[in-house]
Amino acid sequence: MTVHDIRSFNRFYTNVIGALDYSRHLYAPYTLTESRVLYELAHTEKVDAADLRTRLSLDAGYLSRILGKFEREGLVERGSSERDSRRRRITLTARGRTAADLLDERSREAVGTLLAAVPPDQRDRLADALRTVREVLGDGRAAPHPDNVLLREPGPGDLGWIVARNGAVYAAEFGWNADYEGLVARIVADFAQDHDPHLERVWIAELDGRPVGCVMCVRDEAPGTARLRLLLVEPDARGLGVGDRLVRSVIDFARGVGYRDLVLWTNDVLKSARSIYLRHGFVLVGEKPHRSFGADLIGQDWRLALHRAPE
Repeated sequence: MTVHDIRSFNRFYTNVIGALDYSRHLYAPYTLTESRVLYELAHTEKVDAADLRTRLSLDAGYLSRILGKFEREGLVERGSSERDSRRRRITLTARGRTAADLLDERSREAVGTLLAAVPPDQRDRLADALRTVREVLGDGRAAPHPDNVLLREPGPGDLGWIVARNGAVYAAEFGWNADYEGLVARIVADFAQDHDPHLERVWIAELDGRPVGCVMCVRDEAPGTARLRLLLVEPDARGLGVGDRLVRSVIDFARGVGYRDLVLWTNDVLKSARSIYLRHGFVLVGEKPHRSFGADLIGQDWRLALHRAPE
């Protein structure tokens, strides 16, 4: 490896990215840096200005001007930080989230166009190469960091990923057969074909550009009740608090849209998931043995009363 190799790659990569997202329509009416700030606000919970400065390596004065502009345009609101009263928490307004969603959609379309030219059998190789570059030229550690985990709405292919990974992970860890993957496929298909976006939602946890977890919030048959479904965290992403963040997102969403109760069904062998539910206040309300997915299991029903959190 020589200096020439790095400079040559840099020129190549700059040309690729230039063709990808520096055509002015992608970020208009925002600059690239403004778009990065909107992205962080849309994909990070409870962030303040100091967090944004660190994550984006921005000058304090420059970031302050960007946030001031966003506030004047009704894209963000500022409030007291829960962690430190000296800091100001930054949150997107409904208008700001719409703007961030539009930018995210444009970016996904641009990346999709780029990947369409990559043969399917070469995409895993490309992903591995990108991760290697980040690990070697980053902090030198292969271990993931919680700050790199983002929660987002599903994009093209993500619902299929939920089905595939649920089937693969539970087969590998518990020996469940294809019946479980079929169940997941039906749940996901029902959501894709008919759901109320104001009352139902899916979250994808993303780490270093790849999905590593998911969860769903859907309407239950009981009035005023939401159901948490398909919580999954990839084995190599466990220990980063991904499951807790996914469950907390469901709870906050369900409470925010007015559900009175949140319920879920799981099995006793899923000990890590049960620990998460307990930490968030769920109560076990019933158990029943059953034979499913090629295994003898004990199904469990859990419930959380969604009393509104104090202001």
